[in-house]
Amino acid sequence: MSLYLHGLGHFHPEVVITNRFLEELDIGTTDAWIQERVGIRARRTLLPLDYIRETRNRDPRMASEAMLYGNAETGRRAAEMAIARAGIDKRDVGLVISGSSAPDMVTPADACTIAAALGLEVPCFDVNSACTSFHVAMRLLSMMDPGRVPRFVLSVVPEGVTRTVDYSDRASAVLWGDGTAAAVLSTRERGRARILGTAMESSPAGHAKVTIPRTGHFLQEGRTVQTFAIKKTVAGYRRLRDAYTGDGRRLHFVGHQANLMMLQKVCEMCEVPPERHHSNVRDYGNTAGAGAPTVLSMRWDDWSDGDDVAVAGVGAGLTWSSFLLRFGGDA
Repeated sequence: MSLYLHGLGHFHPEVVITNRFLEELDIGTTDAWIQERVGIRARRTLLPLDYIRETRNRDPRMASEAMLYGNAETGRRAAEMAIARAGIDKRDVGLVISGSSAPDMVTPADACTIAAALGLEVPCFDVNSACTSFHVAMRLLSMMDPGRVPRFVLSVVPEGVTRTVDYSDRASAVLWGDGTAAAVLSTRERGRARILGTAMESSPAGHAKVTIPRTGHFLQEGRTVQTFAIKKTVAGYRRLRDAYTGDGRRLHFVGHQANLMMLQKVCEMCEVPPERHHSNVRDYGNTAGAGAPTVLSMRWDDWSDGDDVAVAGVGAGLTWSSFLLRFGGDA
């Protein structure tokens, strides 16, 4: 089954949470402490800084009222970029799939509200696999009958996880940022890149390791989850490297943007040279399922024929997944 990428888009809100801002919250952290442990110096948020400063988001139910944008709006902005880059009319989109670690509502699906914001009347549904939602949407499409899939599919990952963060907890506060990614995909029309080797796996026994209760704060077993993330990312990269390296192509790596230290450890273990590793976590934080695809989108104009990009993700569930983007060649 062939799956093609036609366009990518991204959106990050304008409000910046700097390390200095977190220092001012007096939660026992400093810029040096944060950069040494996670390698993050800034992140974006959908929340006003005054709201965070005054409330520390003690009651995350109030965050929905304080947010500057909802998933429908951030999804629309990222989707419009992806559609423009794909060179199609938005009316060519025949299906919308969304996936978010922090959906706006339990019902309806974010895919429906995003489609409405775009003015689309097409089938819509959500695929929620936490930080691997983007990967899983592609895995799902790759298993579908091409003849029964619309010509173009829009996949959107709107992530507003800062609304779930307890800003009196330094372990969570230093990590998270908000961002949204979107992709125009096709099972029939050749695009700029071909998507190869999609894979996903889960270990439900670890479901309690990373959680966001419906009306509660984000929680995770940090050390355990980081060890898991490194192990599964290394395995995903090596699988793709072993299966697709050759013919003089350039292999790049984009991982889940959990934190910079984790990514650097993966690169060290897999011998990925610095010029082939791409990330945005240093300046945008962990944007959950939008992390890796926003990196791909922000470098959209840099990819060229001969580039292969191994993309690996990990998430709550526990879940892990990977795929290869092949630009040019037989794309």
